[in-house]
Amino acid sequence: MRTLLAALLAAPALALAAAGGHPLDRAPIDPRDLASQQSGARTFVNYCLGCHGLQYMRYNRLTDLGLTEAQIRDNLMFSADKVGETMKIAMTVKDGKDWFGVPPPDLSVIARSRGADWLYTYLRTFYRDPNAAHGWNNKAFPSAAMPHVLWKVQEQSSAMQYDITVRDLVNFLVYVGEPSGQSRKAIGIVVLFVLGVLFIFAYAMKKAFWKDVR
Repeated sequence: MRTLLAALLAAPALALAAAGGHPLDRAPIDPRDLASQQSGARTFVNYCLGCHGLQYMRYNRLTDLGLTEAQIRDNLMFSADKVGETMKIAMTVKDGKDWFGVPPPDLSVIARSRGADWLYTYLRTFYRDPNAAHGWNNKAFPSAAMPHVLWKVQEQSSAMQYDITVRDLVNFLVYVGEPSGQSRKAIGIVVLFVLGVLFIFAYAMKKAFWKDVR
């Protein structure tokens, strides 16, 4: 029974890995690590935002990560004028299709749809492929239309440093997929505690009400 339960719990992850034909590595992310998310935001803006937007994320929401609006304006806003704007891109769907074959997807909910482990593995498994139009291929997503945009970062870093860069980027995208995730979990814990206390009182009232009933 225990073995069957473990297999059922592992099935979604195994299915996801099998879909790309490559086993997934565990993404060592921590949604509470604001420094990691800030680093990921910087990487995203510098290397990803040219093609991939975050249409459901506003720049000023990045204050959740411990940044001030002044820091956001000075360091992260290259394609917008107001801090209240969403993180969109100028590239049109037609341009994306003409340049890459398929329009680059918006990444607002990519971490929720693909999973952090898939993203972490994908960004760490690019390899040179002379047969590919842009010279790169990917083990987790064969024949991906996206080139290896972080190749210079990887080339100039040690393997450990590059893994940290990818971890931070994935950590940021997980936050973007559900900005209220941490507060929602905290509220959920409080709600469960309150319900537990109410259950104790309700049980005590039930015993007192029914004690003389035969």
